[in-house]
Amino acid sequence: MRSHELPASLALLLLSSRLAQGFYLPGITPTNYRIGDLVPLNVNKLTPSQSERDTQTRSVFSFDYYYPAFHFCQPEDGAEYISESLGSILFGDRILTSPFELHLGKNETCKAVCDEQELEPRDAKFVNKRIWQNYNLNWLVDGLPAGQPYLDPTTNTEYYQPGFALGEIKNEIPQLNNHHDIYIDYHQASADQYRVVGILVEPKSSAGSRRVGSGDDFSADGCDSGKPVVLSEKGNTKVTYTYSIYWRPSKTPFATRWDKYLHVYDAKIHWFSLINSAVIVMFLIGMVGTVLGRTLRKDIARYNRLDQLGLDDLNGTSVEDGIQEDSGWKLVHGDVFRPPKNPLVLSVLVGNGAQLFMMAGFTIAFAVVGFLSPSNRGSLATVMILLYTVFGFVGGYASARVYKSFRGEKWKQLFVYTPSALPALVFGTFFLLNLLVWARQSSGAVPFTTMLVIVGIWFIISVPLSILGSWFGFRQAQADPPVRTNQIPRQIPQASGYLRPLPSMLLVGVLPFGAIFVELYFIMSSLWSSRIYYMFGFLFLCYGLMIVTSAACAILMIYFVLCAENYHWQWRAFGSSGASAGYVFAYSLLYWARMLSFSSWTGGMLYLGYSALLSFMWFVMSGKFEVSSFYTAPDANDMFRNHWLCGLLDICAPYLRLAQGRLRSVTFLYLFAVLATTTTMANLDVVDRRA
Repeated sequence: MRSHELPASLALLLLSSRLAQGFYLPGITPTNYRIGDLVPLNVNKLTPSQSERDTQTRSVFSFDYYYPAFHFCQPEDGAEYISESLGSILFGDRILTSPFELHLGKNETCKAVCDEQELEPRDAKFVNKRIWQNYNLNWLVDGLPAGQPYLDPTTNTEYYQPGFALGEIKNEIPQLNNHHDIYIDYHQASADQYRVVGILVEPKSSAGSRRVGSGDDFSADGCDSGKPVVLSEKGNTKVTYTYSIYWRPSKTPFATRWDKYLHVYDAKIHWFSLINSAVIVMFLIGMVGTVLGRTLRKDIARYNRLDQLGLDDLNGTSVEDGIQEDSGWKLVHGDVFRPPKNPLVLSVLVGNGAQLFMMAGFTIAFAVVGFLSPSNRGSLATVMILLYTVFGFVGGYASARVYKSFRGEKWKQLFVYTPSALPALVFGTFFLLNLLVWARQSSGAVPFTTMLVIVGIWFIISVPLSILGSWFGFRQAQADPPVRTNQIPRQIPQASGYLRPLPSMLLVGVLPFGAIFVELYFIMSSLWSSRIYYMFGFLFLCYGLMIVTSAACAILMIYFVLCAENYHWQWRAFGSSGASAGYVFAYSLLYWARMLSFSSWTGGMLYLGYSALLSFMWFVMSGKFEVSSFYTAPDANDMFRNHWLCGLLDICAPYLRLAQGRLRSVTFLYLFAVLATTTTMANLDVVDRRA
């Protein structure tokens, strides 16, 4: 059946299935080669990883390929840097040229890279330590990373893992891999036009390798000798680096050459997490609908009936005598619009949270539709930085609107703090942590010039847009509160149990965290174990479920707080929505205990610093949901304007509409996407197996 003959519903299902997988566009123009053309092999940083012997990552520092202690062969004219994106530099990529000569279609065996290298005891000790820490070499051919094949035991499918081992540990002795068998797959695109579609490297240790040629002849022998290279830490050790190149024709087209690298590890875990989160969201939506739909409407109807009967004195004797005791939220209608403590700080946090929220949402959306291909190194981080600066207008507008509703007067401070407070904190922490990386002479240290570029982008783009957004927010008219605030603040009863700030945050934060913790594991593995993360379809669904869950949990918590006659709800709303950040930081500590083992205190400081920084940014982003949703929500119906409970109704009405309309519709859309994707993928798997 042709695609244009498919019904619209089936086409929608097929589209949603691709959404969950996070398909990608190549992102680069294919490079065509002819037989005999020189195919450049570039080298990247050495990164710590895991191995079959050791499942823990032992370090967080990467090193340049041409770090002097390794004594790797350099080109005769010196290595040259390959241009990289801003995001690639921030993540520590340092791509340089190499002396390897690869000619398309020309197989060569046992060829020396350069002359014999001699390692001193100090260098040998350094290299041996990196072997113990499972460091990997990273090569690139036509933008494709060199890797090694692995077999997924759950699905029995082969996939490629980028990078290959610097050495091996056998009998508790580190052995340096000085010979590499390179297997390159190439596909014929047209007549006499070929493209690289795969690269595998099999490293091994051979102490008998020696160069036998001279001049431009780099032929060698002894590449298959059984004796390994063991670097002596007491005397000098001579090493000859050699390689063999084998070209293999392949039927894999250029457009799908990344498929073996983008492997989904046990997809059932992702689907189970999504379904579990969807069930939790439906349960919360039911609770919100019950509390706000039935309880509040019932109370409002009863008070309207009392008003019609002229019963202005609630302390009188009638059948409605018990109304005042039904719920405590009726008693705080004259205090709910009272400005909170530190309104300037809360407004700045809400504005920066809105900016982070827009950045994260658009970045994930771009990644889902395929604009952030893994073949375009660093594109994800680059887009995140650019989007954050562009959405400075949103941050300034949100902070101004919230601050104006608080009747704040320090407008000049708001205009300055909104674009500078959080970026200054993030940049200052990043700068201090970067000093630790620089002290270890790691390639992950961001150059000073790159920092100046980031500061320039922030100062030229983000700051003016934020000030412009704050000006628009300040100029926009603010609706007057529908109820007069009491001159004397009402006394707040002492909270007990789960209504206290810390217990309530711990209780509310666990549910949004449950919607993302599975994807959080794979994201952390990508950051700290040098793995490729591309499952943006799953991440998009989890992100939406997390938003809905945070909003529903915060609505319920604020309702319970108001029932306890506590009208200080603004900071409680912010803290309840952002409480999942505490669980994110706790999970990072658990990940450290189970998957990481650092041999130096600097590695632990670096991990803790970045984990705390990311958790704080998560707190600011997720905490803004509840506060900003109220102050940007439409006003209540005019029919309640003159009611003495209209102040509280203005709070309840937007939440009621949100709970009954937006939350429910968004939840159904996500559930539909999950169910449709699961069904369609199952059908496609059956068709592929039959084919």
